[in-house]
Amino acid sequence: MAKVVLDWKTAFDFITDAFKGVGVPEEDAKICTDVLLESDKRGIESHGCNRFKPIYIDRINAGIQNPVTNFDIIKETETTAVVDGHDGMGQVISYKSMALAIEKAKKYGMGMVVVRNSCHYGIAGYYASQACKSGCIGITGTNARPSVAPTFGVEGMFGTNPLTVGIPTDEDFDFILDCATSITQNGKVEYYERIGEPVHPGTIIGLDGESVEGDAGVALKAIRNGTAALTTLGGIGEALGGYKGYGYAMIVELLSAVLQDGNYGKALDGKGPNGELVPYHLGHFFIAIDTDHFLGEDACRSKAGEIIRAVRASKKAPGEDRIYSAGEKEWEVWLSRKDSGVPINESVQKEMSKVRDDLGLTQYTFPWEK
Repeated sequence: MAKVVLDWKTAFDFITDAFKGVGVPEEDAKICTDVLLESDKRGIESHGCNRFKPIYIDRINAGIQNPVTNFDIIKETETTAVVDGHDGMGQVISYKSMALAIEKAKKYGMGMVVVRNSCHYGIAGYYASQACKSGCIGITGTNARPSVAPTFGVEGMFGTNPLTVGIPTDEDFDFILDCATSITQNGKVEYYERIGEPVHPGTIIGLDGESVEGDAGVALKAIRNGTAALTTLGGIGEALGGYKGYGYAMIVELLSAVLQDGNYGKALDGKGPNGELVPYHLGHFFIAIDTDHFLGEDACRSKAGEIIRAVRASKKAPGEDRIYSAGEKEWEVWLSRKDSGVPINESVQKEMSKVRDDLGLTQYTFPWEK
């Protein structure tokens, strides 16, 4: 499908106005837009404009996500806090939660904030980067609707559950490892459906225990109706370490529920007893570690940079001329896009035009309409 580049300013203004149009307060709308577009800036198109309408606008319109966020701290100590998000905007809840964790870390060395009753929070790397910009190491994770099978299982029992870490470096980019604990994620399968790419072998398992392959749209429906599930990092069985991905996924599931008494597993599927749509009630956790409480931010950045440069300088495999560190490819995508904008595929073009028309945002004319 043909992609058309939408400049960053127009993208930011339109998405912000669209969020405002469905009831999100202006400052909160700007946070939501910033998180969403950060995905596209890093080349993570599965979580950017690709999800703007179906994950956020449609859920608000369906009444299962509150556009006005009630950020309710229900318990707090010097270094910890428990937050109830009351099914508000996940990006707003998460931005404020990491900010609170950073504030505590700056004062006491470490801070941790856990959240219950939230919604999809976008790319986890945004919040790890938020910590790094403040001179902190940032760690975050979230549970999600059950679509991933445990090792030796075929039923989706937990989400794609990213375990994300950011460490400040002295490079142009910080070390940001932001990835699901499954081989792929729902958003990527959704993206494959949009662009007509088949699912990759080994990433989805059927009820017969065999790999599901072929049409991404068919595979996505199978995951949704419970006849297929995503596989954990390492893949099907134990031979390539699938149990390791399963274990890390469970760590995220536990940290997203046990400290805040939140929902987990099948309770996160977004469906009521009669199949009606209900809020997802997701859980998150945010940890900030202030480097100045150790040997200092400069020392941390310098040593982290030294380590990743040593690894990148190691012997390459035949035919390979580079070794990358986490965050490097995303930085290069940003350098290539910063003066142009976000590439929008045909499916998302139609969605954005529809949202504009539905909300009466007639001041916007998109490049694909010229």
